[in-house]
Order: sequence, then C-alpha cells, then structure tokens
Amino acid sequence: MSTLQEFSSDASIAEAAILSRPQPAPAQSITKGVKNVVLVHGAFADGSSWAKVIPLLHAKGLNVIAVQNPLTSLEDDVAATKRAIALMDGPVLLVGHSYGGMVITEAGNDPEVAGLLYVCALIPNDQQSVGDVVSAFPQAPGSAEFKQDASGFLSLSLKGINSYFAQDLPEEERKVIFATQVPWAAVATTRKITNAAWKIKPSWAIIGTEDYMVTPDLARAEAKMIKAKTLELTSSHVPMVSQPNKVADFIISATQAL
Repeated sequence: MSTLQEFSSDASIAEAAILSRPQPAPAQSITKGVKNVVLVHGAFADGSSWAKVIPLLHAKGLNVIAVQNPLTSLEDDVAATKRAIALMDGPVLLVGHSYGGMVITEAGNDPEVAGLLYVCALIPNDQQSVGDVVSAFPQAPGSAEFKQDASGFLSLSLKGINSYFAQDLPEEERKVIFATQVPWAAVATTRKITNAAWKIKPSWAIIGTEDYMVTPDLARAEAKMIKAKTLELTSSHVPMVSQPNKVADFIISATQAL
C-alpha cells in the first residue's frame, strides 16, 4: 500500500470513529421553557402588587418585568404592556391579574407572547368589554364599593379593600393597599378588545375561591372557555400577595411547559 493509500485509509478510520461518538445536542434542544415573564397588574393597583412574587421568579433564573399600567384606558394599558414585552429578549409568558386579564388578552397577540396566565382575572372573548365579561353572572359584592370621582375615575372604598379585595391579608397590609391604590378610568370598563389571544396561545388560570371581585363562578366559566390549566386557591382577590409562593410556583410551571 502506498503512503497516500495508508493516509487515506487511516483518515477514513478516524472519521468513522469521530462520527460514531455521541454528538452534543443542538443548543435549542437543550434549552427548555420560556425565560421571560411580564406581570400585568389590575385596577386600583400598580406593579408593586407583584413584589412578593418577583424574587421567587428571579430565584429560578427568570427575567421579570412588572408593567406600570396608567389605568387611563384599555388602549393605554395595552400599549404599556407591549412596551414591556418589547424590552424582553425572546418569548414571554404574559401574566395578568384582575382587569389585567383584559389587557393581556389583547396584548397577548404580540408574536413574542408564548402563553397567557390569568390570576383572579377577567377574561374576555372577541369584541368584549369588562361590562360584557361580567354581565352573565350576578354582580360581584366588591363592585358595590367602587366610588367614581368627578373626573370619571374609580377607586375602591376601605370597606371594599377590607371585606372583598384583600380580606385574607393582615390589617396593615390592607391599609397600605387602600392608601396606595391607583384610580381606574371608568371608560376602561367600556372599551372592547379586538381578538382574544387565548384562542391561539396556551393558557393558565388561578382562581380564588374566596374572591369577591371576580367571583369563583365567573372565574371557573372563563377557565373552561379558554381551556386553561387551572389552580384553585383558598384566597381573596390577591393571591399573589397572600400566597405568593403558590402563585410563583404556578407561574414557574407554566414557563417550563412552554
């Protein structure tokens, strides 16, 4: 055998040996789940309503932004949420509490949104407003405590906070929620979404069994409508404040499933 033939034969043997070794998987198959979470607060609140959940998500290596919705109109709140989505690098799990469910159902049509998670939320269908969503069920007790000012903004009475909104929190926390609440433009309750993103995105829902703002009957009907993976908690309207560990765990499980 010539030297050239020997070299060719040895090279072929080496190449076969290399190809027979286990090869590392492509990077995309190693990475599992979504790493970005955008949290959207509801009426009378701001981004700090997620303050107990955010560190728990960070501890799992998730990137988190809590939107500061102006609560001046549905359109303004959707725009604020879409700006937060744009700040993330890659796909997003969009999480909405209460009225924030209206916001994420519209903003969730953004192509970067991989899934939706609703927390004690209002969930509209196509072309529905807040009023449309709640009209099929008896009025929630907490809604009787809405107070409208001369400028057309709603706030929640101290009785509303104590009895219907956050009744499972310590008294001092309830006082802070009352003192820091953000007025909600009444016009936001009349504006309709366009197309419901849950029709094309996987969805999850947390239901508070002692929620007197979005009642359990309404929340269960919504979850059934959107075919959501559902978690029921014995909580008020604000489980992310009263039971942050359980809410964070559910969010984390959703990110891992996407």
